[in-house]
Amino acid sequence: QESMHAYAANVYTSVVEELVKGKQRKFIAVEQEFFRLWWDTAATEKHKQQVHQLLQEGRLEFVIGGQVMHDEAVTLIDDQILQLTEGHGFLYETFGIRPQFSWHVDPFGASSTTPTLFALSGFNAHLISRIDYDLKTDMQKNKKLQFVWRGSPSLSERQEIFTHVMDQYSYCTPSQIPFSNRSGFYWNGIAAFPDPPKDGVYPNMSVPVTDANIHSYAQTMVANIKERAAWFRTSDVLWPWGCDKQFFNASVQYSNMDLLLDYINKHSDEFGVAVQYATVGDYFQAVYNRNLTWEIRDSQDFLPYSTEPFQAWTGFYTSRSTLKGVARRASSLLYAGESFFTQYVQKHPASSICKCGALKQLQSLRWAVSEVQHHDGITGTESPKVKDMYMNNLMYGMFNVKKLMASIIFDMNNAKKNGEVYSAVYNKDSGMPDVDQYVVVYNPLAWNITTFVTVSVSDMAMSVYDELGCSVPAQVQSPAESSSTYDLYILVELSGLSYRKYHVKALTGEQSAFVGRSVKYKRKDLTRAHQQRRQLLPVVNNCYQVLFDQSTNLMHSITERETNQTIQLTQEFLEYHVNGDVTKGPISDNYLFAPNASAVPVSKAVGLEVVFGNLMTEIRQYFYSNITAQKYTYAVYTRMYTVPEGYDGRLLCHRIEQEYSVGPLDFNREAVLRTSSNLNTRQLLYTDSNGYQIQKRSFKAYVNNTVARNYYPMVQTAYIEDNTTRLMLLAERAHGVSSQGNGQVEVMLHRRLWNNLQWDLNFNLTLNDSSVVRPVIWLILGSKAVTNVLYRTSGLMLEHRPVVMFGALPGDKPWLSRQLQQNSVHSSPVTLPPNLHLQTLSIPGWRYSSNHSEQVRNIHTGKQKQGDADFSRVLLRIRHLYEAGEDPVLSQPVMVNLKSLLKGFGSVMAVEERSLTGTWDVNALKRWKWKTAQYPSKGFFSIRETTENCTVTVHPKEIRTFFVYFQSQ
Repeated sequence: QESMHAYAANVYTSVVEELVKGKQRKFIAVEQEFFRLWWDTAATEKHKQQVHQLLQEGRLEFVIGGQVMHDEAVTLIDDQILQLTEGHGFLYETFGIRPQFSWHVDPFGASSTTPTLFALSGFNAHLISRIDYDLKTDMQKNKKLQFVWRGSPSLSERQEIFTHVMDQYSYCTPSQIPFSNRSGFYWNGIAAFPDPPKDGVYPNMSVPVTDANIHSYAQTMVANIKERAAWFRTSDVLWPWGCDKQFFNASVQYSNMDLLLDYINKHSDEFGVAVQYATVGDYFQAVYNRNLTWEIRDSQDFLPYSTEPFQAWTGFYTSRSTLKGVARRASSLLYAGESFFTQYVQKHPASSICKCGALKQLQSLRWAVSEVQHHDGITGTESPKVKDMYMNNLMYGMFNVKKLMASIIFDMNNAKKNGEVYSAVYNKDSGMPDVDQYVVVYNPLAWNITTFVTVSVSDMAMSVYDELGCSVPAQVQSPAESSSTYDLYILVELSGLSYRKYHVKALTGEQSAFVGRSVKYKRKDLTRAHQQRRQLLPVVNNCYQVLFDQSTNLMHSITERETNQTIQLTQEFLEYHVNGDVTKGPISDNYLFAPNASAVPVSKAVGLEVVFGNLMTEIRQYFYSNITAQKYTYAVYTRMYTVPEGYDGRLLCHRIEQEYSVGPLDFNREAVLRTSSNLNTRQLLYTDSNGYQIQKRSFKAYVNNTVARNYYPMVQTAYIEDNTTRLMLLAERAHGVSSQGNGQVEVMLHRRLWNNLQWDLNFNLTLNDSSVVRPVIWLILGSKAVTNVLYRTSGLMLEHRPVVMFGALPGDKPWLSRQLQQNSVHSSPVTLPPNLHLQTLSIPGWRYSSNHSEQVRNIHTGKQKQGDADFSRVLLRIRHLYEAGEDPVLSQPVMVNLKSLLKGFGSVMAVEERSLTGTWDVNALKRWKWKTAQYPSKGFFSIRETTENCTVTVHPKEIRTFFVYFQSQ
């Protein structure tokens, strides 16, 4: 909002007005969040007509077209797709246009998931800038800044995309010129906050172009163009004119630019250069027309990113861990809310809930989740007040969606309107106020799941019953960090996209829940452990035996019981101490990680408590600075589950669930959990790329800063392995992760920093984060074959845990009525095989026609403006989770009949296959095919497969997108 006031609204207003004045002028616009704010709140009717005209003429071009320019390191693929879809839907509905080029100039490193998503969205070329400084120098020298990128090994040439890496000058016009001490080519100066200056005089405005200096300006510009031309294979040079917060006074920019360009073109023989205004599309078209043969790059990404030997941008993988966690929880709740609402609309057309209002509630969370994907959002690289804005928008959207889900439950069960339904999502503290009430649990995944949900209760003597009055296995125990309530773990079995109700009441007797028994062990002094006789304490379930060393209270080893393989495994917390004084050396900040030395162990004493239970055993370890310290700064809660006979407990049994409590930290400390094993891993680490695919990370030695430059982002998954055994870590938020030694994997959990770098101080970017963070990681240990089968479904089960809603019971026990028994258990399950994931099921509400010529006609005739949201179109995405050749069974293509998959919702009338963001009919989508040695002819890609009678075959790693229309009821 402040940026809109200070400069951003002026960018769009003045650029549109200036483009109209000169037919040669052009401009590219990227992020839809700013453009939509301008369009909805500042643009006049005349401006709007001019935008339509300029887009038609190709002089204003939208590139990327998402809500934001998303970060590439710490974002999840689902959220990248959401924010792209959100922006593309608006552009297509409003203007009938579809972006075809990217401009990913500012994310801190480049992921190989991004080119794949852009290819699936119909883009013809991709553009990036921030990659390792030494790598860029090398590519520049060898004219290798342009290539055809195959971001996905399985999709390979079908979804390859031409990629341009910007040279060392990156995406801004050079800011220094030899004949002036003011900035180079920024005649409008620098944006001023909080208010634009009344007299229009901004700081640092470049010297205006005059007869006296125009030759000097031209020489400077031409010299820079020629320097860059030497780094590329064609004689077309992309010269970006602008930077962050530029063009807020477009008239002074364009009037000076016009003079300069005209002058160079009048003297082009002398300069050897001709110049013209262009869009990114114009540039790529020129390069495409050269018909050169391009090198192929495989699926290796450009992470991590360093700008200098001591500037590794690997700190932001962990910065503001709480924001990273809330952003993912919000995304997961949105995913659940979307499918819940979609089912409701299809099955209850005459509902009492206002659908338009419900869609607005969902949209508030779509916007909040989309905007936080920004490369200065979820990254944690914003100032505290901007972080608070993201948090507030996420919390508001989550509140809306919880409220919507609760009201849908009410409506579907015709419950008494005076009964309270309120929902708490993965939050133990929002406990149950009453001893007699029901818990509604919704499974947002399209698989049958067996898992535990946790609710807080006020009494130890509790019983849990299902809809039919049968007793449900449950365990109650005192929680680790609260004394006023108890934790009740309920074993739930849920079909895909279905909910069930459980009755929780205070009751003693044979039906009551198991009670966890707590045993507290003596705090152990680690400095004296070697003098003690080693005694091992076993904790066992059907899959693992975990041993704890009672001389240290630390984990000792894990045995995988099926193969009887044991690995030595210890875990400890360490801290990297970092410098905050720029006069004394490199610093860590929100972006950068610059450790002084190796990490230092944080505790000299460990306390241990074990809560033994029939369904779950919880091991609580508390880490103290010394044997007499009163308070701990670190704790680990490790949970192992035992599932009773008759339940499918395979996934539950195979995960060792860990929750950490870290903080508040001292200043300039970066906290890691290091897990060390006797696996011979040769220091190889594997990490996921945005939850989509896996990257292999070899440890690299550098002259400087080796620790920080070997940190990688872990969005959902990381693992280490030897020839037989793999140790997997699954996460519910992004972290930095590294393997600093053989058999080791360390996860950065939290950072608290302060430094005196002037730039950081100016923008309040010192990361004084005094919070306590509580991330969760699931460990899976086993053979490669077993972990391969388990980890993809497990990772998604951690991401999309069931949504829990509570309600007080109206007096007449509603579930004893027949209708409820049928309703609540089944609620039409949707089930996919384990290698397919239902990635999206939602009602977007767009009003555009999916027939392109009709959509363009509607916009020109003004028809597009009227009408409510469209509730008949359902957006469906299905993703194949496996790579080709990864698993003998799960890597096979899968045939799915969409009619029978969705039969519980109603009768499917029609299915249209669309591009990733929905704006193209795949049969009409023709992307540019760039020449490579492997494919020597240039041409167009087109889609190979049609949807025969609603049956589709999904191949490894494909993401297939459909519009589904149901018979109206």
